[in-house]
Amino acid sequence: MMKRTYVMLAATLAASGALAAPPLPALRADGSAVTVSGISSGGYMAGQFQVAYSKLVRGVGILAAGPYDCADGSVIRALTACMAPTRWTPPPKPADIKPRIESRARLDLIDPPSALADDKVWVLTGSADHTVERPVVDALMGFYQQWVPAASTRLVTLPGAGHAMISVADGKANACDTSEPPFINRCGDFDAPGELLGFLLGGLNPKVVPEPGNLVSFDQRPFIGGAPIDISMADEGFAYVPAACRAGGCRVHVAFHGCRQGVDALGRRFAEGAGYNAWAESNRLVILYPQVVARSGWASGSMRWVYNPKGCWDWWGYSAVDYATRNGPQMVAVRKMISRLADAPAR
Repeated sequence: MMKRTYVMLAATLAASGALAAPPLPALRADGSAVTVSGISSGGYMAGQFQVAYSKLVRGVGILAAGPYDCADGSVIRALTACMAPTRWTPPPKPADIKPRIESRARLDLIDPPSALADDKVWVLTGSADHTVERPVVDALMGFYQQWVPAASTRLVTLPGAGHAMISVADGKANACDTSEPPFINRCGDFDAPGELLGFLLGGLNPKVVPEPGNLVSFDQRPFIGGAPIDISMADEGFAYVPAACRAGGCRVHVAFHGCRQGVDALGRRFAEGAGYNAWAESNRLVILYPQVVARSGWASGSMRWVYNPKGCWDWWGYSAVDYATRNGPQMVAVRKMISRLADAPAR
């Protein structure tokens, strides 16, 4: 009976939010110096976030993904033209995407694409990546060439690399050529976060060993209009906050995990092992790790049918028809998280 009472009490506390993660701290971060990056679905999310908020974002790092709104609201297109294109389902041409972007900008659904002109763009593809194939990445580069000067873009082709985050920080990373969970690979000494952050931000101080206590969990619910599960987001996200950033003034980088890399699949492993934190610690960077979770139709606590079985960021429209604009519910949530980091702490 006593054990049952404890179980019921724990359930009641969880339902009431008493066991929720702490709030995301207000850090007076530099909200004018935001960069983003991501792998796979997170790469697609990073690109669409940059385009939608091009006045805010100053640079993007994209690993194994294609151009903005490649799927155009179709999961079938996402799985074919935007991952493994064929003669009958080719990746989109830059000229096909441009009118859509210009129309959305005129309707004030995204920022003007002209604001991309001062951004930097770093892109990685692995020669052994057969999940998001090279023609899709070439379409991504062609897309950016419409607005971003060539000197501000960099395409890295990593020999032998599979479909994964390339990291030197994860002690149990997969072999370089693999494309399987946890989708974190070791390819010699290639450090993808260091390479992309160095290109986006300029000269970096040498990385140092991150402090485990500086990786904090936070409650994502205040940033979402409704239950997080309704849009396949987790209740909990993560942020790496160096001690030097608690007094304010640090830049913000958003790192979007890929499919099957969220908190429900890997816990903290992506946030701990992707490799960003060592650079954040020595370069006054706050790393935001927002989290999505898997959905396979109906779910407890949700009245919406959502099909996102691999826990991917929404780059084809499962959360809303306007997923790739400033009105997209996941986009809004991440934007609010950044605003929170830029807020002044309460006195």
